[in-house]
Amino acid sequence: MPRYTVHVRGEWLAVPCLSSTNTIRWLGKEAVRRYMKNKPDNGGFASVEEVKFYIRRCKGLGLLDLDDTVEDALEDNEFVEVVIEGDIMSPDFIPSQPEGVHFNFIMYPKLKGVFLVQYISLDGNSLTTEDLVNLGKGLYKIKLTPEAEAKVNQSREVIERIVKEQTVVYGITTGFGKFARTVIPNSNLRELQVNLVRSHSAGVGKPLSPERSRMLLALRINVLAKGYSGISLETLQQVIEAFNASCLPYIPEKGTVGASGDLAPLSHLALGLIGEGKMWSPKSGWADAKYVLEAHGLRPITLKPKEGLALINGTQMITSLGCEAVERAGAIARQADIIAALTLEVLKGTTRAFDTDIHAVRPHRGQVEVAFRFRSLLDSDHHPSEIAESHRFCDRVQDAYTMRCCPQVKTDFYFFPKMVFAERAETISGGNFHGEYPAKALDYLAIGVHELAAISERRIERLCNPSLSELPAFLVTEGGLNSGFMIAHCTAAALVSENKALCHPSSVDSLSTSAATEDHVSMGGWAARKALRVIEHVEQVLAIELLAACQGIEFLRPLRTTTPLEKVYDLVRSVVRPWIKDRFMAPDIEAAHKLLVEQKASGMCSRTVWEVAKPYIEKYRREHIPESRPISPTAFSLGSLEIHTGVGHNHRHRDEC
Repeated sequence: MPRYTVHVRGEWLAVPCLSSTNTIRWLGKEAVRRYMKNKPDNGGFASVEEVKFYIRRCKGLGLLDLDDTVEDALEDNEFVEVVIEGDIMSPDFIPSQPEGVHFNFIMYPKLKGVFLVQYISLDGNSLTTEDLVNLGKGLYKIKLTPEAEAKVNQSREVIERIVKEQTVVYGITTGFGKFARTVIPNSNLRELQVNLVRSHSAGVGKPLSPERSRMLLALRINVLAKGYSGISLETLQQVIEAFNASCLPYIPEKGTVGASGDLAPLSHLALGLIGEGKMWSPKSGWADAKYVLEAHGLRPITLKPKEGLALINGTQMITSLGCEAVERAGAIARQADIIAALTLEVLKGTTRAFDTDIHAVRPHRGQVEVAFRFRSLLDSDHHPSEIAESHRFCDRVQDAYTMRCCPQVKTDFYFFPKMVFAERAETISGGNFHGEYPAKALDYLAIGVHELAAISERRIERLCNPSLSELPAFLVTEGGLNSGFMIAHCTAAALVSENKALCHPSSVDSLSTSAATEDHVSMGGWAARKALRVIEHVEQVLAIELLAACQGIEFLRPLRTTTPLEKVYDLVRSVVRPWIKDRFMAPDIEAAHKLLVEQKASGMCSRTVWEVAKPYIEKYRREHIPESRPISPTAFSLGSLEIHTGVGHNHRHRDEC
């Protein structure tokens, strides 16, 4: 007998279909009838017949024809949603489809009619930040290495022996936190683990996106694969099956203090895996976890002794969000150099500030690399620029700090946090669940990446200010009738100001919890979330500068800039036309923002600014510094944490290069 899972006003109902001739309208009415039956006031309706509704699929939100038969329109156990006309959505309503979800349709290589699924083999030690982000995007499935399976089995044998011998061990045969001295009888050990997960599922706020939930789940699997937690191989394989099916629990983003692990988020993760709470999959949308698992042929996990604790005791919320932050910060930092070089051209600046000898005096490797990128994009001998030639004999001696100090300010700060995210055995008994290390790294990351926006906003001001740029005010003709980039600059200023508050370190705060058992905490969850917010603001500010710099080029035509920067200009103009007169600007900013977000791994076709400029940078590297190699993140010392804002003043202009 076919059965369908129907979403009505935030509740999920299983509706069996007795006849293949039943229509979609019948399915909707039957779901509403069952909904009314469960409500003391019939849900506010006098009868089913008075309810007007339409029905859509949870996957893709496609509308269904009410007169079609369920047999023709739906697959067995498909998830659908009844939308009642006139309903006003409650603020706490959970939509069946998360906002902003993009499905990744991946064409795998085909061999003799069989599609080959790509896997990442986890051993607990080899996972990279790039791997984790790609797992979050759904580009790979997971399996364990044989070595990891052996370690997991070995550690589980220790747990089984403890239980058999009735040894008193924290979290296995005792309560938790303040109840550590309360011994639990063997008959209640499974209940102990379920109670732990249920009681600790106390998070609040919006759920993590599917991509971030996948990252969190993947990283937890990776830690469990180390073989230190005592989880059974059977249970771990069930967790992996849920990941591979994209069955993702509802995980509120708020509630962790980042010590004794990210207890609330990971408890919500575990709650879905045991078939309770909400869960999401591309097939079902949001639904009761037991229904989602069942729709994918999976069983809820039955927790054995120690396994609840094994699932929730780690810093994977902090670390998974931190890995995304590191990858995005690295991407925008590279592209910030390209955008700044384009602005320097428009403002007719000099390349003397990027001379090799200047940066050799202060051998900060990040500074040296940023200066190199500027030379590779602006070197007149390598890439002739008509714009540069137009002011070769001008009388200016030096540029403002926002242009000539870019290498000193925009050093590759993201190398330091990347060292911190090397996987550690968070689940070893002791204090490795404390999130202080990643919390501090993410606080530093937020401060470092913020400077990209701070200096970018000042360059936007110079582009828009005619007394500084020698360009039309706010980069538009007929000023007064048109306002041009006036408010776009205000938006950039607002984002930079907001970032200043977000850059206050969360790791300097601590509140005692768990009856003073956990008396020092990291607040690393907030460090990770605000770092991501800072990075998003930085991306948006740089998108505005990119648009402004390209608009500045329009007023310098027919002169052309260097070849790589012309390619960047062409990329922008492929999605945003020149600003001739005022129009709706927000879509232009969003279009430019998409050009700065790494998209290749997510299956999106558009190129980024970095992908356009990178071949020219690397060619320049090969031709001018044949012995150089890309900078290794692990090569940086703690000395590379410094951010400086000044260089010498006696730099000649480009006419004496």
